[in-house]
Amino acid sequence: MVALTVLAAQAAVGQTENFDNSQAGAMPPGWQAGVTGRGAARWAVRPDASAPSAPHVLQQSGTGAFPWIVRTGSSVEDGFVEVKFKALDGKEDQAGGVVWRWKDGENYYVARANALENNVSLYYTQGGRRITLKYVDAPVPPQVWHTLRAEFSGTRIAVWFNGKKTIEMEDGHIAGAGAVGLWTKADSVTAFDDFGYGSAPAQK
Repeated sequence: MVALTVLAAQAAVGQTENFDNSQAGAMPPGWQAGVTGRGAARWAVRPDASAPSAPHVLQQSGTGAFPWIVRTGSSVEDGFVEVKFKALDGKEDQAGGVVWRWKDGENYYVARANALENNVSLYYTQGGRRITLKYVDAPVPPQVWHTLRAEFSGTRIAVWFNGKKTIEMEDGHIAGAGAVGLWTKADSVTAFDDFGYGSAPAQK
């Protein structure tokens, strides 16, 4: 698993977006949104003076099983995806996540942190069904900005939360290149900023 540390350095150069050039109240251009399961996502750019890159964030405030939004045209097989997020509200859930190897709204990987459960977790979604790979307890206070990052190379996956590696394992359920993006759950109201991703050669 040392290879993922190498991957982190190799993948340091990539695409970034902070939503500051997008119109407040609208979907950011170049993104596609939807829900895995039932419900309706509501993704929009919002002003937020607390944002790591003020003045704008991307916020999800709809209610659905698993709302997602992906960067149109992104295609990463081996690399990384990361974001800064803040859990704002939610009675059922207060989650923020990143997705990768996204084929469609029913097939992708997701890593997320949850402020109500105080944990970080890794899943794969296949055929619209979310399957848990691993949970790790971690403090995720609401109304605070956190950094979530996933690194992936072949079957190797590492999830970093606030600069600390919390999950490291192998899984091969979702292979090949796919889009990258963001994810929430249920009634989570979550703000995102400084979204980044990049590719790197697969590690042997």
